[in-house]
Order: sequence, then structure tokens, then C-alpha cells
Amino acid sequence: MSIKKRKETLQSEERRHFMELVSKFGFTAAVVAGAAGVLTPREAAAQMANEDRERQKAAKFTMNVATAYILGASRSYPIMQLDFKENIQNATNGQVYVKLSPGGQLGTGGALVTKVQGGTIQAAQHSLSNFASFAPVVDLINIPYWCGQNQKFVNLVNSKTWADEVNPQVQAKGFKPLWYVVIDPRVVALRQGIDGPIKTPAQMQGIKFRVPGSEILAQFYRLLGANPTPVAWGETPSAIKQGVADALDPSVEALYVFGFKDVLSWVTFNAAVPDSQVYSCNLEWFNGLPGDVQEGIEFASEITAQQNLAKVPAARAYAMAELGKGGVQFYAPTDAEMEEWVAKAGHQLPAWDDFKKTLAGSTAKFDALLEAANTPGRHYVHDV
Repeated sequence: MSIKKRKETLQSEERRHFMELVSKFGFTAAVVAGAAGVLTPREAAAQMANEDRERQKAAKFTMNVATAYILGASRSYPIMQLDFKENIQNATNGQVYVKLSPGGQLGTGGALVTKVQGGTIQAAQHSLSNFASFAPVVDLINIPYWCGQNQKFVNLVNSKTWADEVNPQVQAKGFKPLWYVVIDPRVVALRQGIDGPIKTPAQMQGIKFRVPGSEILAQFYRLLGANPTPVAWGETPSAIKQGVADALDPSVEALYVFGFKDVLSWVTFNAAVPDSQVYSCNLEWFNGLPGDVQEGIEFASEITAQQNLAKVPAARAYAMAELGKGGVQFYAPTDAEMEEWVAKAGHQLPAWDDFKKTLAGSTAKFDALLEAANTPGRHYVHDV
């Protein structure tokens, strides 16, 4: 039998075995077993599935957690969903069973935010910017060069200032932020056919830069001399391939996980804006839990957040290695070049004052958040 044929046979067998587990034990148990690498032998998979089913039966509460990413994505995109499930179940002493809905089964982004707010599901992972329509102050993170670096972002979201100024606005809309997920800063990623690397803002002149529906990011790229080109995320791969856009800015981990490996030439780590995520929970559901269960979920959130921080450099290294196989090259600006980026579009410019006043309430409140971002706390994370 040829290697190709043998591989196809094994894959077919694994799919059949997975579907058997789904029918016998349920989807969540099957994916937990699969992600643990125990789809074979069957005895080990059945044991894992049985354990998950027993946990579900013994639990007093079920917590439906939906994500946009497949199980196993944490290797290159540290979303930590299996760790979060395990930690909640253990930290609540088995009182809570976490039912995962990964891979966009229940939607992505704003759709998940809406379901959490409405109580259709108890919790979900989504971008931090998805909170902006509910608590506009969150959109401040898209102002460049004040919390773009991983460490500054971690300082910020774990600060008392953030807890006092931002979390209450999110909670007023029916959400409880559980933990903020560090991925890495946004980058400048050029499509094939465009000369790179981009070292300084001067090279951004005339670049058609794909942006999401964020006026702040659009202004950022205008300040750099680029032409902001709004493109829906689902249409972005074809827009890059067809030259409708020349560049885009997700983190290097996101570029890999969303399949841009074969369409990019250069990636520049200019660290302007965090490409961050959050796990949010329905506040009414959370407040209805016994106190010890609430404490368990909060402790599990802290545990998982720290696991996420430790995972970031490994996920980045894997994503870069895999993108490199597709011919993508990487560039980190020098200190002098970074000063040019900040001078050209950084938060200190008067062009950002209206956003600061509108979103934070005043420039003084923004300055307090800025101080928090620059004040080290007890959490450490690696930066590019």
C-alpha cells in the first residue's frame, strides 16, 4: 500500500472512530478525547470520554463556552480553551461542567457576544474590540503605541484603573470579563508581489491597507500615509490574493491560523496595537451561582490567564516557523526606526485627542490608563 493510500486509510479510520465516540458519548467528550491524542487506541479514548461524561453527570451547573477556534489551535494561537475547561471543572471541585463549542459552531465575534449577553450561552471567546459597541471605552486599545506591546497590555488589563474604569462599563451591559487573552501585537503583513520589508512609516505611502470596521485603525493607517481599505474578515484572503489590498495587520499567530501562509511576503513587528481576545461571561448567570462556585471560576480564569502568558512565545515561534515554510520573511524594526513609527502616528499626537475624550471621557482618564499600561504588575509576558 502506498504512503498516500495508507495515510488516507488512517484518516478515514480516525474519522469513523470519532463519529462513533460522538454518537456514544457526545460531541464534547469526543473532542476532549481527540485533542488529548487518544482517538486510538479505542480503550483510551473511551476512558477519556467516560471521564468527561461522569463529570457532566456529577456537576450541578453546566457552563456552555463557545469559541471561534478549533481544539488544538493553541499550538499557534494560545486561546487555551481546553485548559480553561479543565481549570473551571477542577477549581469548582466538579460543581461546574464546561461544555465546549469550538471552531465557530455557534458563531464568531459579535455573534458570540450577542449570545452571551442574551444568555443563550454562558461564556464565549471573542476579540476585545467586540466589546467596543457595548462599552466604547474598550476601543481605546486601538489607539497606537500606548498598549501595543504585550507587557503594556497585560499591565493595563490587570490594573486597578482598568478594573475601576472599564470593567464596570462592560458589566453594565450584562457581561463579566473572565480573563483577557494575550496573542501578540498587530503587524504589517505584505502580500506577495509587494517589496519589503517595511522598515519605516515612509514605506507605507500609498499601501492599500486592509482594515476592519474601526475608525481608529483607519485613522492610524492614514497617519502613516497608507490607504485604509475596509474589507470584511471573511473576504480578506481573496482581497489579498487579488491585490484589492496590499497588506493587513493581524498578529503573526492569527495570520498562520487563518491560512495566509502562501499569500504573504514580509511581516514587520511594529507593535502598534494589541491583537487581543477576551473570555466573557453572562453576568446574570454568574451572579446566580453560589459564592464558592464564583470564586472557583475566577480562580480558574486567573490560572488560565497565566498559562496563556507562558504559551505566547511558543505559539509565536510555531506560527513563524510554519509561515516561514511558505516563504514569509520577518523584520523587527530597530529602536531608531520604532521612534519614527511612534512619532508619525503615536497616541501623543493631537489627532487622537477627540477619541480620548469621547471614549475615555477625558484626556485625564486616558492618561490614567496610560500610566497603568506603563506600571508593571505581577504578571510577565514575553514581547517580540
